[in-house]
Amino acid sequence: MTALGSRLASFAVAALWAVVGLAVFVALWQFASRGSATVPNPLDSARTLGDLLSRPFFNTTNDKGIGLHLYISLRRVFLGFGLAALVGITLGLIMGAVRPVWSALNPLVQVLRPVSPLAWFPIWLYIIEEPAQSAIIVIFITALWPTLINTAAGAGAIPRDQRNVALVFKFRPLAYLWHVLIPNALPSIITGLRLSMGIGWMVIVAVEMLQGNSGIGYFVWNSYNALELDKVVAAIVLIGVIGLVLDAILLMLSRWVAPEEAHE
Repeated sequence: MTALGSRLASFAVAALWAVVGLAVFVALWQFASRGSATVPNPLDSARTLGDLLSRPFFNTTNDKGIGLHLYISLRRVFLGFGLAALVGITLGLIMGAVRPVWSALNPLVQVLRPVSPLAWFPIWLYIIEEPAQSAIIVIFITALWPTLINTAAGAGAIPRDQRNVALVFKFRPLAYLWHVLIPNALPSIITGLRLSMGIGWMVIVAVEMLQGNSGIGYFVWNSYNALELDKVVAAIVLIGVIGLVLDAILLMLSRWVAPEEAHE
């Protein structure tokens, strides 16, 4: 069998098992919702999802389509994630390459990293009095740590022989950065970015439930308050699918950057 045929066969087997797993999940869901007046069954949830997607971008005074809510949440996540990537990669490279900087900042990072993302929200809401901007800042803080820590770890694990070569050839700082530091740290950077994106997408839902009038988290909470659990389930499906797509994009990037390290 050729390499292409082997890959196609492996993909077909994986797809088959994915379908089996999904079928078992739907069957268990149908069984759990049978005869229940509160738990929506799969068919009702699918109908609701279809209705929501039929008019995803309507915008009235009192309501918005689910597409608009998703767009608003994604925009907040991308803004916070982008800022976290910029700061995390830059500071992580410095921490990994300069040992005194690591020694100075690592204790602070380890103290702040375990703090719940939701604990930051009321502080920033009080400071800037704007829920949307506060949500972006919380995403930034939350998404910062995985990128920062993974980048620093990758930058600090450069093989000694490569550092010696850079010394022998008297690399200038920029040459060392582009030819040694970044290429070696890149797989760790991509891993950190994947973790940051996943965490940011999870946190935005919780933050929007606490405060705000838009976003997918607000949609979920508003639907719950209206006892429209079929809409809650439909939103959960969309949240999961979008999270899967975002992770798949970064996974493809990681396989392109370091194919020997991407085995998922």
